[in-house]
Amino acid sequence: MPFWRRKDSAALVFLVSGAVWMVVGTFAGLASAIHLVAPDFFANIAWLQFGRVRAAHTGSVLLGFVTAMLIGGAFYILPRVLGTKLYSEPMGNLAALFFNAGVLIGDVALLGGLSQGREYAEYIWPADVLIVIAFLLLSINFITTIIRREEPLLYVSAWYFVGAIIWTSVVYPVGNVMWHPDTGSQSGIIDAIFLWFYGHNILGLLVTPLAVGIGYYMVPRIARAPLYSQMLGIIGFWTLLAFYTHIGAHHLIQAPIPTWLKTVSVIDSFAMMLPVATVLINWWYTARGRFSKFLVNPAAKFLLVGSIWYAITCVQGPVHSLASVQRVTHFNNWVVGHSHIAVLGFTGFIALAGMYYVLPGITGRRIYSEKLVNVQYWLVLVGLIGFFVVLSAAGLIQGQAWLNGATVYRVIPELKAYMVLRLVSGLPIIAGAIIGLYNVIMTLFRGELIES
Repeated sequence: MPFWRRKDSAALVFLVSGAVWMVVGTFAGLASAIHLVAPDFFANIAWLQFGRVRAAHTGSVLLGFVTAMLIGGAFYILPRVLGTKLYSEPMGNLAALFFNAGVLIGDVALLGGLSQGREYAEYIWPADVLIVIAFLLLSINFITTIIRREEPLLYVSAWYFVGAIIWTSVVYPVGNVMWHPDTGSQSGIIDAIFLWFYGHNILGLLVTPLAVGIGYYMVPRIARAPLYSQMLGIIGFWTLLAFYTHIGAHHLIQAPIPTWLKTVSVIDSFAMMLPVATVLINWWYTARGRFSKFLVNPAAKFLLVGSIWYAITCVQGPVHSLASVQRVTHFNNWVVGHSHIAVLGFTGFIALAGMYYVLPGITGRRIYSEKLVNVQYWLVLVGLIGFFVVLSAAGLIQGQAWLNGATVYRVIPELKAYMVLRLVSGLPIIAGAIIGLYNVIMTLFRGELIES
């Protein structure tokens, strides 16, 4: 049987490609960090200039690593919770081909100086087209699988998986203004509104529900206990959709957008604590009295820490939306620290948890080395904590200085030590990415066979 028709082949392709993109993305991040310490280090190497490589880092990590790995987990989990087989493995593999081609073309174009120049939406139009096609194929595959299911109860993981794919099929082309292929943008302040509608929803309506869906599958199985509340999960699903879609404008509190839009974005930012609370209460109450099981299972440790980062992120985020707080935290390294714990801390840790949890079921082989999983866990965790602390401190220095009238130029020398520490904090994350890819490859070819 051809590979693309084999059971779980689409899941495997997305998971392995996610591990590859994690290495690519972290090395691009290293180049960006070097620029902030030694701006002339890559002098006269055009394709490694900060404005290019930083955008490639963002795309490789957010889409190539986190999104691909989460989709791989969803491909494995969805048929299991529905009691049926995936509608089409070839369609899933075709979606993986289009998706990875889109990320690759987008990154190469960015390094070549071709960009739409919009946060999280830098990829050029041809790359956007490939990614949208991938999500349309994913939508057809997931929806048809649900229609053909044998299990009458639609478990909460399925809600989140299908919601993420359908929502992104709409949000991505709208946010990237794909009806203007020459620019990929609107004009004036309207474009800023479109951009942050997309910029927040690519996080809240794509990687967040995918990560939550994986967590809802893993937590009861690891704890060996029934889910605390299916109804609480459904409430969280619908309130996520109701509140998250409106909060992107809190990035524009100082911009001349309508006051009512600012007000709605701040209110809904705080309202987002409700769907977050439904997830964390559901997970932690399911695991209560059984947390020891999460400390001895390497994949479960990633999941547990990912849930803690989720809690931190979603308390910090609403507080950021307040104008009084933004006077100190906006447009500086504080926000960069926040974005790292959201993407790598919450969704990235859960993506890695899902990969290590389902990979044995896909390959029929045990993980090559659980010791290496633990090493990767500690490397990424220590590096991310370093990022968070260093960038938060640097952001507060910048914000307080600007608030007291200091110019941007005068503050830069004070940040040198923090940028060095930022660079150092990234090194264990890169090492963790390389170890993870090695472990995945060795599992495929050298992992111990699981007796059936």
